Amino acid sequence: MSASKPIGVLRVLCVLCVASEASAQTRLAILQAEDRRAPTANDLAAIRAGARSGDPQIARVAVRALGRLERPALIADILPLLKNIEPDVRAEAANAVGQAAQGWKRDKPAGAALDPVLAALAARLRVDADADARAALAETIGRLPYSSGAQVDKAEQVLVDFDARAESIVDRLGVAKGLEALARISRRVHPIGPDAMAVLKRLAVPNGEATGGARVRRLSLEALIVSAAADRTLVASAVRDPDAQVRRIALRAASSDLLSAATRDDSPMVRLEALRQMKAKGIDAMCDASLAAVADRDAHVALVALDQLSDCGARPDAIVALDRAVTDLTDAGSPRGWHRAAHALVALASASPDRGAAALEQFVGSRVWQLRMYAARAAAKLANRAALEKLAADESDNVREAAIDGLRAIAAHDVDSVFIAQLSRPGYQVVRAAALALVDTPHGDAAAPALRTALDRLVAEGRDNSHDARDAIAKALVGLGEKVKPSTTQALRPAGSKSDLNADDLRRFASPRARITMRDLGAFELALFTAQAPATVLRFVHLAEAGSYNGLTFHRVVPNFVIQGGSPGANEYVGDARFMRDEVGLWPHVRGAVGISTRGRDTGDAQIFVDLVDNPRLDHEYTVFAQVLNGIDVVDRILEGDVIERVEILAGP
Repeated sequence: MSASKPIGVLRVLCVLCVASEASAQTRLAILQAEDRRAPTANDLAAIRAGARSGDPQIARVAVRALGRLERPALIADILPLLKNIEPDVRAEAANAVGQAAQGWKRDKPAGAALDPVLAALAARLRVDADADARAALAETIGRLPYSSGAQVDKAEQVLVDFDARAESIVDRLGVAKGLEALARISRRVHPIGPDAMAVLKRLAVPNGEATGGARVRRLSLEALIVSAAADRTLVASAVRDPDAQVRRIALRAASSDLLSAATRDDSPMVRLEALRQMKAKGIDAMCDASLAAVADRDAHVALVALDQLSDCGARPDAIVALDRAVTDLTDAGSPRGWHRAAHALVALASASPDRGAAALEQFVGSRVWQLRMYAARAAAKLANRAALEKLAADESDNVREAAIDGLRAIAAHDVDSVFIAQLSRPGYQVVRAAALALVDTPHGDAAAPALRTALDRLVAEGRDNSHDARDAIAKALVGLGEKVKPSTTQALRPAGSKSDLNADDLRRFASPRARITMRDLGAFELALFTAQAPATVLRFVHLAEAGSYNGLTFHRVVPNFVIQGGSPGANEYVGDARFMRDEVGLWPHVRGAVGISTRGRDTGDAQIFVDLVDNPRLDHEYTVFAQVLNGIDVVDRILEGDVIERVEILAGP
């Protein structure tokens, strides 16, 4: 008898193991079907069956997959999940409805078909007992693709009524997210009304809440500004908000006196936004503020200040400041020392063309390719065709791209021979630029064969991420009366053609972290969201473990927006060969969120970006697969061209 008890326990454990393994296999099958974009009836049946599962993990994965397919016809399969016993499943179902509805934007307007969807979401919002589920419902109600003013009015009223019942900061965040999305997405259909404005104005003011309150205020202020409803009293209060991001957002609606004061704010993001808004609004004091900010302790603020001196050509002191930055090339040869001179040169070309022309030659001959790239931009402003033609033969395709863009602007088809010569280059960015420059060329006899040869070469290479170059070539060929097969401009290996997901990797990377070490700067760590974006995380992990990111750069730095990197060619158009599918989800694009750069649905090529500020307009459009855990100060200091020393994958916490 004593031995039978352990045997019974083992039998139970064995059954549980089998059940657990079966559950894991079911989840994997659903993920793989989603990864293929469910092209077959069997794939769709597997996802639908998962959505009806009593296992909450399976149901959550399945309903998320249904939404990511972006097929409005599947909303009928999703709506029953709004009543699931598990709040996490209900939240995913609410979000999935919003994602599936995006298919109406691609195919045809939803029209009256959206009315019962809105009604179902509103009904659930009135009774759901979970705050996170309610917040997801509210956000989805705000972001549906409405096509009539009546629909927008109904959605607004639902959110206003929900605000009256709000029980917590999570509820208020849901209201703010819903109204921000509604104000931004539907403003061309119908602006939000006075009731919503009143709610937003109340939510935009500090009310004693801790961390969550700041995000509510940011979203509310965003909605009011996009609706042109942020009055002076509210803005004056917001520019004194304890949260730097609230202060930054408020400056978009601020008057000149508030902007001038904000140039002395403690936060670099606020000082930078103040400078930008002064220029955008044509404020007289912009030149004085920019001159002072040239010496700002934050490099990004100083570079923006140099850029803005391009509009200060009537000021001798501005020309002196730019001239000084251009001629001081002491550190220009160092990886982090070329930026001031490069930005100053382009600004000087506008502010004082004579001084810019005098300085140009030393940049054209620089050993630093970034300085030559900025020289091409300056040469375009100076209409210096000779310099641009020289730079169009540069060893760097990034320099060539800038030169081609400049030649296209100042010489058009007079230099088609230069454009034609670029079509044999390896860099997709320069091939794309050259092809676009050849659109409507009068020299079709010379251009067409070269364009056709380039297209055939790119198709033969079989890299999805040559898509933009192939599309530009096709546009030029069609303009010449040539026929182009649609397949030559599409993904050569579509995201749905295969799935790399496997059970071993999903187990191995269930909760990993990553450490990105930047040369001469330090490191920052990420929490990777395998559960939410498994295909994206696994691609990132595999590339990181292979050392693919090591030695690459952050080639795109847009202060108060994002930094982007991970391109072998240090540009937007050269990345990993095979496209990734999008895995948009519930995690928002808040400061420190890490996403995948794309140029259309399912066109990610493993280039990553980090949100420097909250970017709600990116929510549900770009995959978020990680969040910065620590080291955001390192992220803030990254400059264009800074090198990724290495990316390490760490064990979970």
